[in-house]
Amino acid sequence: MNLNIVLYQPEIPQNTGNIARTCVLTNSKLHLIKPLGFSLDEKHVKRAGLDYWPLLDIEIHESYEALREKYQDGTFYFSTTKAKYFYHEVEFKEGDFIVFGRESMGLPDSIRDSDPNKCIRIPMINTTTRSLNLSNTVSIVAYEALRQMDFPVMK
Repeated sequence: MNLNIVLYQPEIPQNTGNIARTCVLTNSKLHLIKPLGFSLDEKHVKRAGLDYWPLLDIEIHESYEALREKYQDGTFYFSTTKAKYFYHEVEFKEGDFIVFGRESMGLPDSIRDSDPNKCIRIPMINTTTRSLNLSNTVSIVAYEALRQMDFPVMK
């Protein structure tokens, strides 16, 4: 397993399906934190993940605190538009956790404020509009982390 991709209370099934597909193709584990804005049985989730869904390494957590308790020794990064560091300025390592917020609200202050030095963002020129789509954001950050690890999925 290369990375741990964490979705905090995801709301849009198609995004989660697309992210699941990215996780399979990058040998990354997907962690979903409840409550989910949809059922994992929904056809939109499975359609977006298509035939990748049975290959997905997935773990569902009752809360963010439960995730942190289980993985106390993990290194966590937080993707947020409110970060001072760009995603390429940190040094990712195999097994790192990258936490992404809800589509409508991002990450709560309590999570972002828990370690501001681990908050990362993708530069955007136009900041008057909404941020990038969640599945695009996950792909950008995941592939930067894999690049830093010399693309272990390709070996």
